[in-house]
Parts: sequence; C-alpha cells; structure tokens
Amino acid sequence: DRDGRSVPHRLKQKHKTMGIDLRTKHVRKNVRQNPVSEDPYLRLAVKLYKFLTRRTESTFNAVVLKRLSMSRVNRPPVSISRLAKFMAGKDEKYVAVVVGTVTDDTYV
Repeated sequence: DRDGRSVPHRLKQKHKTMGIDLRTKHVRKNVRQNPVSEDPYLRLAVKLYKFLTRRTESTFNAVVLKRLSMSRVNRPPVSISRLAKFMAGKDEKYVAVVVGTVTDDTYV
C-alpha cells in the first residue's frame, strides 16, 4: 500500500479509476480550534498560546492552548487546598498552572 499500512482485501480497489477514499470515509477532525466564549482576555490568552505553540517545541504550550479552548464542563474547578496538596513537597522553582477556576477554600 502507499503509506505502508495493509488494507483488507475487500477494501482494495480493483481498478485504477476515481472513487471514494474508503480509509477516511467518515473520519473528520472534531477538535475545537477557538473558544466559544467572547471573553476578550481569554481570546488574548488563546492568541498568545497559539503563537507560542507554533514558535516553540514545548508541549506545555500546546496543552495549555488545548485546555483554553475546552468547554466549561471539561474545565472543572480546583480548590486551593487541592492545589496546595499537589504542590506539597515540590521544589520552590516549580509553578502550578491551572486552566480553569480556582475556588477559595476556608480550611486553608
């Protein structure tokens, strides 16, 4: 096959004529490119991280960009106590990054 993958016998084309591409028949990219929100600060953050993702090789920037475009359901809130528990024992040089809502915790 062209790309090195084996294709089942029933999917191979018998003739070299035009037809449909059976491998990608129902495949489509369903990834949100921009946030739905009209918040200008969120839009600026997305613009910044799009630039950083394109110009650097850091996967961190790509992950932050992906999370900025997520819906609110997929960005659950994080409490300060959970954040403190996560950062406990870490070195002072580390910085925690939360893409979502950080809620106040009266117990901290």
